[in-house]
Amino acid sequence: MLTTVRHLLEMIRFSHTVFALPFALLAAMMAWTTPLPTGVMLPFRALDLVGILVCMIGARSAAMAFNRLVDRQFDAANPRTAARHLPAGTLSLPTVILFTLASSALFIAGTLIFLPNTLPVALSIPVLLFLLGYSYTKRFTSLAHFWLGIALALAPLSAWIALRGDYVINTPSDLIPPTMLGLAVLTWVAGFDMIYACQDASFDQSIGLRSIPATLGVTGAFRLAAVCHLLTVVALFVLPFLSPQVPLGWLYLLSVAIVAALLIYEHWVVRPTDLARVNLAFFTINAIISIGLLATSVIDLLWI
Repeated sequence: MLTTVRHLLEMIRFSHTVFALPFALLAAMMAWTTPLPTGVMLPFRALDLVGILVCMIGARSAAMAFNRLVDRQFDAANPRTAARHLPAGTLSLPTVILFTLASSALFIAGTLIFLPNTLPVALSIPVLLFLLGYSYTKRFTSLAHFWLGIALALAPLSAWIALRGDYVINTPSDLIPPTMLGLAVLTWVAGFDMIYACQDASFDQSIGLRSIPATLGVTGAFRLAAVCHLLTVVALFVLPFLSPQVPLGWLYLLSVAIVAALLIYEHWVVRPTDLARVNLAFFTINAIISIGLLATSVIDLLWI
């Protein structure tokens, strides 16, 4: 049983939760420290924090497991991914199907934690279908990277809506802070996913899968990724100016400058002619970006 659990966590790359979860937590912290449209502060509930963690774990686990299910034949044919758990037989098909269903149920059940706010429950099925739908996108569009970006951008938006509920409906402008944060996540994820997908550009072309590297070439993908990451920095920078009610100050802006430097470094260590360090760029640098931005922003929101 422990071996199976370990293999499941490896399959869904549980450690990669650091990409979306910090932004969901950052949106939650912003929601708790930003006055409601009525002028009062949103009360902190530990149970809400538990709900965010449960929903994030359930949704991401379901999406990753479903992706491995849907792509298992492509994974088996690709030398880079042939050793993954389903093609290699390390995990059985029924086990992964059961895990996907259980993770989906965990996500939907987690939305009940936010009652009496009914929006998370009402939106749970559409959100889950969108997350699972990503697994099919490379079959019909080269813009799959942006679908993935939107999927992760739903993390801060969903956390904000789960906490502020009816206030979002009554005051749509209250959605500006998480929308800007979500836009930053969208372009950040789309950009680094294009770089990561460059490893499979030739394979995707050979079997008819679509991606930016397969369509524009590796050099074109890097250029578009650079544009995306520029937009990431812009979205993060303008957030406190478009939403002055959010108490983000100089430390947050300093962290945005550091994010910009890290993204420049990411494009320096991985180049169209040298993909050897793509894993360093994909995981290490991006993990520093997400966790570092969360840590500095929390300090800014609570103590500065």
